[in-house]
Amino acid sequence: MMKRMSLIVLSVAALTACGEKAQSLGTKNDATAYSGATNSFVEAGWTAGDKTSWEQHLRARGQYGQNDHSRAP
Repeated sequence: MMKRMSLIVLSVAALTACGEKAQSLGTKNDATAYSGATNSFVEAGWTAGDKTSWEQHLRARGQYGQNDHSRAP
């Protein structure tokens, strides 16, 4: 009887561990990448909402800031 009770308690505990709650933060904003940020961590000279300015800064970042081949000795 005791073995059966412990088996039931163990199986209930195992099944409750499988129930995961949804991980949502609210509404999802599907905005364009160049539409801008609402914080002060954007690069100076970049204007939010300007697609050409965003593309220029992205191109410069890829060429000079994150291109390991151009920085290699």
